[in-house]
Amino acid sequence: MIISTLKDSARVERLHPALKELFDYVKTHDLLNTEPGRIVINDKWLFINNLDTVGEPPSMRPLEVHRSYIDVHILLEGKERIGWLAPESLKKVVQEYNPEQDMALYTDEPSLYVDLLPGQFAIVFPEDPHAPMIGEGKIRKLIAKIKI
Repeated sequence: MIISTLKDSARVERLHPALKELFDYVKTHDLLNTEPGRIVINDKWLFINNLDTVGEPPSMRPLEVHRSYIDVHILLEGKERIGWLAPESLKKVVQEYNPEQDMALYTDEPSLYVDLLPGQFAIVFPEDPHAPMIGEGKIRKLIAKIKI
């Protein structure tokens, strides 16, 4: 997992060609005032889920594991906590990997939590079990999905 700010996104853009495309788009569009929903930026490898949601307690947010996509969680409004656990520590599967959803779910306790504020992002690689949208109150965020 990589944590940074939109202001400093150039430092990570060389990790995947879609990252520059993503951050250029986010910086040039008013996504906080755009209707929630899916935004396709590049139908080959990049789309964004623009979410207007409410945070939940850690017990309600299972760890997610993906295989086909990198997630980039970009906070627009509110405060979000994301839990993380090393993949070798996963033991309590509640949903086996579903290739159509590109997701498996686990109820193991995260060993690390990261708090995001508006303008910050977390890049979550497929090997990063993560529990997003932990918090209280409104969370406005983007989850970009980058095909690997």
